[in-house]
Amino acid sequence: MLRVRCLRGGSRGAEAAHYIGSRLRGAFTGWVQRTFQSTQAAAASQNTCAADDKAASPVPKDCLVCSYNEWDPLEEVIVGRAENACVPPFSVEVKANTYEKYWGFYQKFGGQGFPKDHLKKAIAEIEEMCNILKGEGVIVKRPDPIDWSVKYKTPDFESTGMYGAMPRDILLVVGNEIIEAPMAWRARFFEYRAYRRLIKDYFNSGAKWTTAPKPTMADELYDQNYPIHSVEDRHKLAAQGKFVTTEFEPCFDAADFIRAGRDIFVQRSQVTNYMGIEWMRRHLAPDYRVHIISFKDPNPMHIDATFNIIGPGLVLSNPDRPCHQIELFKKAGWTVIQPPLPLIPDDHPLWMSSKWLSMNVLMLDEKRVMVDANETSIQKMFEKLGISTIKVNIRHANSLGGGFHCWTCDIRRRGTLQSYFD
Repeated sequence: MLRVRCLRGGSRGAEAAHYIGSRLRGAFTGWVQRTFQSTQAAAASQNTCAADDKAASPVPKDCLVCSYNEWDPLEEVIVGRAENACVPPFSVEVKANTYEKYWGFYQKFGGQGFPKDHLKKAIAEIEEMCNILKGEGVIVKRPDPIDWSVKYKTPDFESTGMYGAMPRDILLVVGNEIIEAPMAWRARFFEYRAYRRLIKDYFNSGAKWTTAPKPTMADELYDQNYPIHSVEDRHKLAAQGKFVTTEFEPCFDAADFIRAGRDIFVQRSQVTNYMGIEWMRRHLAPDYRVHIISFKDPNPMHIDATFNIIGPGLVLSNPDRPCHQIELFKKAGWTVIQPPLPLIPDDHPLWMSSKWLSMNVLMLDEKRVMVDANETSIQKMFEKLGISTIKVNIRHANSLGGGFHCWTCDIRRRGTLQSYFD
């Protein structure tokens, strides 16, 4: 059995807590520090990760929802839709998560649809992906198409929507529970509406359904003066634990969490704050343990193109964004693999993502993986590991901000709750 000691926050965590405290009132400072410490304590307690042996509540026999990790045999999945996808308005949180060379694109097209020809190709690619999944014996469900160009207004802000393309960003399945993430971008405030019909069906089949506290997304949630001028700036800010989201209220995207049975790993990022992580830790305790891990990443947002767990004791770790706690995984007997450099051309538009979507793969089981048809280098890597590759071309779909893992949310995998770290 693999063993690992709990992960500790380290200097970056302390710096982040100090930064948060300095920005807020004195009364709130103590609360934030205690909250952050309790989150770390859950991962670094004197019991060295020992949790209750008490099993999680059994999943009802007729429940359609059951998934504990990223690699058990996949039986049912939600695949997103690119239809009607809109460019988000160029707000401070969008600027903090996108590359400078695309800022003009957002300023010009924010609130409008993505280029029609490109979107048409992305839609066709995802349809083919769905057909291939069905051919592999997987049940595929799709969110509802919505007009994302409609402007909406709350007491705190106004915006247009974005898309229902990335279910991994908004939905996290833990056992037989579907958790709706609160999100952090204003353009994604109402994104949950595309999935409500599906979630109600799963609820009626016996699944648990939880919606995390919805943030107001008021101005106070964002550092309005967040200074971003270059990649060097981002590296410096990330190293100091400074992000565009504050600790004003809980926020998180589900894609900043990745599951390995009883242990769930998360990063503090531009869209996931410590209050959001603490909410998840309390909500999932004592049956699950939430551990904060961190990376040398100038723009952390979503963990699965940086650290992708693909099997029991097997993880893909981005060589450009090394994990600060990786030695703890190695000492526990985990195999850590650095994927090869992506092959995507420099001139291919990646409006909301990096080339490292090449490692954003979907495991159909421990011996089958869905991987980009153009990424021959990573295909060879998987084949050396004895894992068969299911090749699909989603280059145009990549431009919208996600690879196979992002475009999907696994609803049911055939497996049981295990602990891979005791």
